[in-house]
Amino acid sequence: MKRTILLAAALFATAAVAAQQAGRIYRTEVIPYDTRHDAEARNRAGSGHTIDFAPRTLASTGEGELAEARIEIPYVWTDGEVYLHLENVPSAYALWVNDTLVGKVEDYATPAEFLLTPAIREGANTIRLIRYPGQRAQLNAPSVARTPYENSYLYYQNKRSIRDFEIALVPDSAGRNFGVLDLRIIAQNAFNYEEPVEVGYDIYSPQGKLLDFNIVEVRIPGRSTDTVRFRPYIYHTFENKWEAGAKNPPLYRVMLFSRRQGAYKEYMPLRVGFGKTELRDGKIVRLGKELKINASTYNAGADRKTTLTQLKALRAKGVNTIAPDYPQPAWFYELCDELGLYVIDRANIDAPEKRDDRRVGGTPSNDPALAGEFLERVKAMYYRSRNFTSVIAYALGGDSGNGYNMYKAYEWLKGVEKSRPVIYAGADGEWNTDL
Repeated sequence: MKRTILLAAALFATAAVAAQQAGRIYRTEVIPYDTRHDAEARNRAGSGHTIDFAPRTLASTGEGELAEARIEIPYVWTDGEVYLHLENVPSAYALWVNDTLVGKVEDYATPAEFLLTPAIREGANTIRLIRYPGQRAQLNAPSVARTPYENSYLYYQNKRSIRDFEIALVPDSAGRNFGVLDLRIIAQNAFNYEEPVEVGYDIYSPQGKLLDFNIVEVRIPGRSTDTVRFRPYIYHTFENKWEAGAKNPPLYRVMLFSRRQGAYKEYMPLRVGFGKTELRDGKIVRLGKELKINASTYNAGADRKTTLTQLKALRAKGVNTIAPDYPQPAWFYELCDELGLYVIDRANIDAPEKRDDRRVGGTPSNDPALAGEFLERVKAMYYRSRNFTSVIAYALGGDSGNGYNMYKAYEWLKGVEKSRPVIYAGADGEWNTDL
């Protein structure tokens, strides 16, 4: 009874507070590791940087559910930045940390990340999820059921660390017969005063040969970020082109890292294929050749093993492009990179019921009150998959009508994505689609 009252009070408090996204961040999902060995082995348990998050249900009513986890934060984590990666939450939710509302999420199919540092403390912490049916349920595409909270975890970074990155291995713009590693590392300084931050990378060929290494120090003002750009030439890339249909699509191994006073503080392992996808004369082109797309709608299965089997079966049938209905787990894009399958990624926007009602507020796509929700979903999709080689285009959503929100979503995505096309099947001949 007490827990039911607690749930009711939490639901009331959540409803009474306007949606706060101050704690939510948008960036590529990547886990920092203590050592190169753990990074190469993807040994998250041995890194010392992560704590698995699996809350247990305390109370449930027709109005919602209260799930809670008690997390012990070690002393060393209080001297850095603490984040929570949430994935496979079964419904819309509000995230509370030690009685502080950190954020509310309606698009539960797409993983979300939150900065917990302002609300977290050393020792015992209470992290609660108040789950509820959702006020924007009409936008959600039907999603595959997976183990609740699978791949949800807290993680720690030093206050001088890698905040995010953009990576691509592309042809030289002057037309010379080699590639360029186009790498932008966003370095952060979470102290209140200026500090030096060292970030760098190394890159290995698909055959295992070290090709390049670099590290740069920048001075960053307090509570700020700075972008460090690297553009080294990478030779013999045309011998290792990443293309759909190849038996073993070659992938280069890249390791990002930060350093402080000669000691390496974090490693982030990546893989990237050589090539560039562009829109030319209304066609999708890769390495100067028009792509012949044979697409299939497919959403990742309940686990990686099942999905691998199903993707191989689709490839055997001649499918070379996967078009999911909403953003997928990170391992889905990794599998497509490994198998040589193109992906047209899609935001979790699927509201076909009133697609033809173009009055203001008729179709959700033309309801300005939902503009923020549409942009959140498109941003979450883009930052989720932008660094995967297999992603060749983005879709704003399912056929959900057109209007103000889709215009704004298209403008935002074109503002950040300079190469790959943005597609919207529901544009009905209007300007907010590239194909």
